[in-house]
Amino acid sequence: MEHNCHEGLGSSCICNHSSNDSHDSCLNIVPIFNHLKDVQKDEVLDLINSVKYKKGEMIYRAGEKSDSLFIISSGRIKKYRLSESGKEQLIQILRAGDFTGELALFSEGIYESYAEAMEDTWVCTVKSSDLQELLLKYPSISLKILNEFSSRLEQSEKQTTSISTERVETRIAQFLVEYAEDNNTLDFKLPMSRKDLASYLGTSPESISRKLLELEEADLIIQKPQSIIKIIDLEGLKAV
Repeated sequence: MEHNCHEGLGSSCICNHSSNDSHDSCLNIVPIFNHLKDVQKDEVLDLINSVKYKKGEMIYRAGEKSDSLFIISSGRIKKYRLSESGKEQLIQILRAGDFTGELALFSEGIYESYAEAMEDTWVCTVKSSDLQELLLKYPSISLKILNEFSSRLEQSEKQTTSISTERVETRIAQFLVEYAEDNNTLDFKLPMSRKDLASYLGTSPESISRKLLELEEADLIIQKPQSIIKIIDLEGLKAV
C-alpha cells in the first residue's frame, strides 16, 4: 500500500492512498465495501483518506459535528458515553472491518458518544456527502450498512437485557463464551481492560476480578498473566 503522509491535528498522521492500492486496503476487509467490483473499489478509494491515531487519541468527541464515516483498518477503538457524574459507559469495541460515525450518512448532526483509540489504530475516513452519493449509485452498500445496523441493534438489546436480568457471573460467563466462539479459541487475551469490561457489563472492576476468581475456583477457567483466559469447561461456563 502506498501512503503519502503528513501530520494532521494532534499526533495523527493523514495519508492519501494511491489509486493502485494493494489488497490489504481497508476496502477489502470491510463488509460494506469488499463485495464491490475492482472498478467500483477504485471509485471509492478516490474518496478515502487514511489516518493513524495513537493509543489514547480521540477520533471524535460527543458534541462535535458528525460529517464522516470512520472505518477501522487496523487496531481497536472504544465507543463510550459519559454520565452526568463523569462515569464512563462503554458502548462498543470496534476492530478491523468495523465502522463508526454512520449516523452522519443520513443527517449532519453531532456525535452523542466518544471514540478513542485503544492502541495505535489506522482509520479510513469518508466524508458523508461523498458516501451518500455512493449509496445512491451502489444500493448494495446501503444493504450492507442496514445489515450492520440490524446486527448492532440486536447486540445492544441483548446487552441491555443481560444487564437488567442476569447475575454478574452469568454476564461474565456469557461474554467469555461468546468471545471464545467468535474467535474459535479457548485460550485468549481479554479484549479490553477490566475497567472497560466492567463498564460494558454494567458492574465494577472489583466484581469482575472477584467473579473471574470464582469461575477459576469452579474449574471453569484458568487465569494466566497479562489478562490471558483459558476456558477449560466451555459447557460448564455456558451453564453459569
